[in-house]
Amino acid sequence: MRIALFLSVALAMSWAGPATSAPAKVAWRDWNAGLKEAEQLQRPILVDVYTDWCGWCKRMDRDVYTRADVQDYLRNKFVMVKLDAEAGDPAPYDGKAFTSRTLAAYFRINGYPTTVFLRSNGEHLVNVPGYVEPDKFLKLLRYVGDGHLERGVTWEDYSARSK
Repeated sequence: MRIALFLSVALAMSWAGPATSAPAKVAWRDWNAGLKEAEQLQRPILVDVYTDWCGWCKRMDRDVYTRADVQDYLRNKFVMVKLDAEAGDPAPYDGKAFTSRTLAAYFRINGYPTTVFLRSNGEHLVNVPGYVEPDKFLKLLRYVGDGHLERGVTWEDYSARSK
């Protein structure tokens, strides 16, 4: 009797599927594909500028970009681009020929990770240098993604209102 009950419960649980599903991962694009997609979707671009040797970059990937709330917001509001600041792959911008390395220099990035926000047309908005804690990063995403930066709201004012 106990075995039959156990099997019934086990079968019912397997048909119902898992109680919670893992969030869908954020789809990272390369530079060229990301700019093209952002223009088509009319979404701002988040560029994660990293290097392979950067420990804080790996921590950002592990602790911030894996959070379900961050992934969900990114998936719905941004086009995500990874840019290796030491790579020599082509990364044209603003009608000029760059590589990923020279583009990082063009954006005046001198520390990693750096998060760069661009308008959907590729126009530069702001650089955010360094590792950003997950809760603060989500707040930053909402500040940019919901258009507060574009409307001229300062980060300080936004932060004070959205505690």
